[in-house]
Amino acid sequence: MALYILLLMLTACAATPQDLSGQMFTFPQETNSAHVRLTTSRQVLSAVTVCFRSFSDLRRDITLFSLSTPSADNDFGMYKLAATDALVMRIRNTRMDFIGQDYKLNTWHSLCSTWDSGSGLSQMWLDGQPSSRRFINSGSSISGPIIIVLGQDQDSHGGGFDIKQSFVGMMSDVHMWDHVLSPCEIQNYVHHLNFPPGNVLNWNELEFQIIGRVLIEDKQKVETCY
Repeated sequence: MALYILLLMLTACAATPQDLSGQMFTFPQETNSAHVRLTTSRQVLSAVTVCFRSFSDLRRDITLFSLSTPSADNDFGMYKLAATDALVMRIRNTRMDFIGQDYKLNTWHSLCSTWDSGSGLSQMWLDGQPSSRRFINSGSSISGPIIIVLGQDQDSHGGGFDIKQSFVGMMSDVHMWDHVLSPCEIQNYVHHLNFPPGNVLNWNELEFQIIGRVLIEDKQKVETCY
């Protein structure tokens, strides 16, 4: 078992589908190399919803989700700024800040973001609370080859990692869809109710590679122990 964990942390694993229900990725240290690379067969996206749960104690800027293509390093990205009330989306290399989002440290958060290329509208949902709908970019789809990374920000297609943008903490329940989820579907995700699993990324059938020191652990539950 110890050898298996060591190999899991220090080498790239084969991308075979795994059911990670009840588990989480743990990113235990700042690094410019350790990350999880997610695999999808979908290579053209005209609309996107991404949802996941995250936990971190970092006060600096952190990268939560990074999708890159050869035409745009930041084709779809999600970030938390050092100010805990600010979250950021980048679509087709265009940035939008969402203010008034209370991302508390040392707390599990459910985060969803949506974007539609037809209208160009995007929205961020933190723990089931929506932001204003904001225009970012319209008229062109995300077109692959797509590389999706957790734990690092891609400043080039598949690389260009910066330790000061790395994620430290835990992530779980990562799903991605090729359409905009309804508010009710997002609420169901947030509250662990019945929702349609992602058809681009599905935490219950996830294809991924781990590079560097990233652990797969059972998701922690704070329970009464006496």
